[in-house]
Amino acid sequence: MTIARRHLAIAAFGLAAVVAAWLLLAGGAARSVAPAVRYALLDGSTLDTEQLKGKVVLVNFWATSCTTCVAEMPHIVAAHQKFKLRGYTTLAVAMSYDPPVFVSGFAESRKLPFGVAIDNTGAIARSFGNVQLTPTSFLIDKHGRVVKRYVGAPDFAALDELVEQLLAET
Repeated sequence: MTIARRHLAIAAFGLAAVVAAWLLLAGGAARSVAPAVRYALLDGSTLDTEQLKGKVVLVNFWATSCTTCVAEMPHIVAAHQKFKLRGYTTLAVAMSYDPPVFVSGFAESRKLPFGVAIDNTGAIARSFGNVQLTPTSFLIDKHGRVVKRYVGAPDFAALDELVEQLLAET
């Protein structure tokens, strides 16, 4: 294989990978089932994936040291407050490297109105495809399927529109 053909093959492979990633991130792929997870919440309660069926759920992986995470949290709170009476909930999952005292202090000082879990072992992040970047959020429909994955802060107007659509689904 000539060098030119090798470069062309590498470029084609790279383009295919980019298109596949775009389809996945843009929600172009079929909805996949959210992983079966048990969340240990700061208030001492537990919650699992099965208990969330019938609700539209935003699972947000974040860290107190992540400036984008801290900046987006008021928007996540606003979406939660806007839709919670209609069957929407939020779970904020703090990354394993985030000191629990920082997470609980943040949640308490900001009066977060939703469940906050600390992923001490990293098992939750691994079950969602080995999440490493924060913020990363997953929007899950009433049937427990992942509809959209957001890496970085989402466009909250578009997120609200999608939540509206998902809440209207049966």
